[in-house]
Amino acid sequence: MITAGDFRKGVTFEMEGSVYVVVDFLHVKPGKGSPFVRTKIKNVITGQVLERTFNPTDKFLVAVIERKDMQYLYNEGDLYYFMDMETYDQIPLNKSQVEDAMNFMTENMTATIQFYKGTAFSVEPPTFVELTIVDCEPGIQGDTAKSSYKPAKLETGYTINVPLFVNNGEKIRVDTRDGSYMERVK
Repeated sequence: MITAGDFRKGVTFEMEGSVYVVVDFLHVKPGKGSPFVRTKIKNVITGQVLERTFNPTDKFLVAVIERKDMQYLYNEGDLYYFMDMETYDQIPLNKSQVEDAMNFMTENMTATIQFYKGTAFSVEPPTFVELTIVDCEPGIQGDTAKSSYKPAKLETGYTINVPLFVNNGEKIRVDTRDGSYMERVK
């Protein structure tokens, strides 16, 4: 059990049948009245963010989120298959569970899968990935002074903005947290 007074960023807990993680918190002690905890919490399954206030003595069950590195194997229709690197067990995940991560994942890449009570609910790609550009306008030699960008389609089908000097077939490093271009890979 955990009390609302013990909330810190990253703490996971169960409330009303759902699992939440504390995104932000503030302990408030007003001049009149009793103290309270103002929080911003995120449902780990649906991603919904709520702002709630709690009495510091409110008690909740601690939710244990298991994180496991797994290798992306292939997809078949709306199912995406991941393999546990230690046990070689394969688990299928629905498109809705992996949608954002698949913008940056190719076959045989390792991703972090989050589990709650043995059920996978989220896929996190590596923070930085190297992907090949399959479609973009030709680059202009020497055009590095301006900070102008053009759209480029990656091998995963995702489109990002890259500098004008980047060409088709080049490998680039992408930051998966915001989907931005980092640098060319040699």
